[in-house]
This record gives sequence, C-alpha cells and structure tokens, in this order.
Amino acid sequence: MKEIVVVDKNWGIGRNNDLLFHIPPDMAHFKELTMGNIVVMGGNTLRSFPDGKPLKGRTNIVLSKSVPDGNFIRVQTLGELKEELKKYDTDKIFVIGGASLYATLLPYCNEIIVTKVRADGNAAVFFPNLDKMAGFTLESEDKEMEYNGLRFNFCVYRNRYVTEL
Repeated sequence: MKEIVVVDKNWGIGRNNDLLFHIPPDMAHFKELTMGNIVVMGGNTLRSFPDGKPLKGRTNIVLSKSVPDGNFIRVQTLGELKEELKKYDTDKIFVIGGASLYATLLPYCNEIIVTKVRADGNAAVFFPNLDKMAGFTLESEDKEMEYNGLRFNFCVYRNRYVTEL
C-alpha cells in the first residue's frame, strides 16, 4: 500500500480543507499514478473535491460515518476499511488523505510518494516528517522543478517496518 501527498517545507499538507498549493504538474503526477487504481480517503478529503464527487477512473474507498452513500465504497470503521482493503492488490492502493488517515495508515504502507514544495504554505494540518521517523528512508528524489515560482520535486520514501493489514 502507498501514500501519496504534497507537503510544504514544514511537512504541512492543508488548511481549510484544501491543498496548500495548486501545481498542475503535481496534479498530473497524482493522476498518472492513481488512475485505474484504488484511492482511500477520509470524508473531508472527499468533500474537498469538486461537488464532493469521487475521483473518476479509480475505485474510491471513503472512511466516514457522516458522508452519505455515493458512487464510492464507504466504510465506517478502521476494521471495515482493513477488511475492504484485503480485497485488492496492495500495490494498487493509494491513501490520499486527510491528515488523520495518513497518520493511521502510515505503518501499513511500504511506499510514500511525496511532492516536496520548497515553500511555507501556512498549513493547519501536517504529515509526519519522514526524514525524522525511524524506519523510513528516502529512496529516490527527482530533479527540482518549478511552477509559478514554486520549486518542488517528487520523492519516494520506503518504510522498512511495514505492518500487515
């Protein structure tokens, strides 16, 4: 299982239920990696999408007790989520937010795909700083790119101590 996230220089990921940055090359990277696969999210992440609709071309699994049923698979507990995830190839599962779900599922993920933006987004919610966590190593880092004055790059971290679902 994988997590995919955009972080600012302080590992911030969001504010007011929205992304800190809108970087089209990052959005294209996200789409390329997740298309045709399974995306797992919390209710607030689903609500943050245009019209609160799930992502097209992907199996959407939402962990929430308050989101009404829709064109996605809804589970209400972490136990239900774990059972649902066992139905899929773990290499095709991407956790896409929010902060609480990222933190909860991080131990179960072997790969974390991080877009690092070299700016302070004044975040209200944060992703765990993988550079300071035991068991996580930076495996690869693409060359730095720039969009609209924002410098960023794509990184892949590995979790050496993955917990089984």
